[in-house]
Amino acid sequence: MHAKAIVSTHPDVKGNTNDALILCIEECYSCAQTCTSCADACLGEKMLEQLTQCIRLNLDCADVCAATGSIATRRTGSNEQLIKQMLISCEMACRLCGEECARHASHHEHCRICAESCARCAQACQEAARSIA
Repeated sequence: MHAKAIVSTHPDVKGNTNDALILCIEECYSCAQTCTSCADACLGEKMLEQLTQCIRLNLDCADVCAATGSIATRRTGSNEQLIKQMLISCEMACRLCGEECARHASHHEHCRICAESCARCAQACQEAARSIA
């Protein structure tokens, strides 16, 4: 990913990046894509009724991850309080989605992959939130 390279060029950052936050931004965007793909794959499954909650949580998680990644990327001015709250919300969305996907992982490989992505993103959000004063 290239988040560190681009964020470090920002005039307000001057090369000093928060590595935990950079990793989190990358995980957020990756998780958003994975959750969107998992929801789409769930829609193609024969047992669609059993995957309704999984699809819902996938789409919610994708939206929260994308918004968190965008807000955390912005470095002009200061809004650490909102960034921290978004990280906390993203961690929760990832935890809920990951738990639901894990329930279907033995039957659907896309759910297994998504559960792993959600776990990585939740961990990255937790670490990034701790790194913000």
